Amino acid sequence: MTESPAASRKPRPGLGRGLSSLLGDNIREEPIAGTPEANSGIRMLPVSSLVPDPNQPRRHFDEEALASLAESIAARGLIQPIFVRPHGHSYQIVAGERRWRAAQRARLHEVPVIVRELSDAETLEIALIENIQRQDLNAIEEAEGYARLIGEFGHTQEVLGKIVHKSRSHVANLLRLLDLPSTVREMVVQGEIDMGHARALLGAPDPEKLAREVVAKGLSVRETEKLARAAKPAAKRRDGGEVSSRDADIAALERQLGDVLGLNVRVAYGPKGGTLTLSYSTLDQLDMVCQRLSGERI
Repeated sequence: MTESPAASRKPRPGLGRGLSSLLGDNIREEPIAGTPEANSGIRMLPVSSLVPDPNQPRRHFDEEALASLAESIAARGLIQPIFVRPHGHSYQIVAGERRWRAAQRARLHEVPVIVRELSDAETLEIALIENIQRQDLNAIEEAEGYARLIGEFGHTQEVLGKIVHKSRSHVANLLRLLDLPSTVREMVVQGEIDMGHARALLGAPDPEKLAREVVAKGLSVRETEKLARAAKPAAKRRDGGEVSSRDADIAALERQLGDVLGLNVRVAYGPKGGTLTLSYSTLDQLDMVCQRLSGERI
């Protein structure tokens, strides 16, 4: 079977290693050819010459943590360089915006940087990796980054998982959160509810109302799941009866398996057993399932 170009695309060398690995080798890295600093991987640039990337995945910066970092930088200086790329007459921050913001507060005039020529896709990939490894992104910011890489740069969920060292089901579950109303997504961004609460509210009749109740009562994820189930009207079978709790459990299992496999899953059961049906739409999807079932590397 032949792979599509998107499915066969492999992460670029370096990106899979993460930004910490790149920065760890900064002494050996070469700057852009033709620059005065051609003998050093790190250069000093004015703080004012750096600009943030408006498309970077991280949007929420904790003020208390930022103030603490600024105090540390004022006392000890900025030890770790900021990763940037040329951007007109200035330099756009690829990774390290929080350090740049803190350096401004610490009234530094110059900061150490590493400059690289990067495409928009590479810039977003590195920003995602750095923030994910530092656990700086909330679930919505991470999901929006994945959505951009899929929508604008043609990445598949499988390729994304390999780039950021996460499972494909993790990527799929986060992307589903973008189906929530904007008010609920913003509650995740602000830390009022976490990813577990948000996932429990998916498919609920009024997730915004339920989310406010979760915050007001300080409900746990398990309590939120019960609240969301109770809010759903009882489904009706074709014969007019209500769907049993076992049917609801089967539906939940189908969704869970579908998230893991990236396919439509149907489970049929009876007194003497049942069947598991996987529906695929492309040969690439069928090939992926065959490789997983046979234990081959994907």
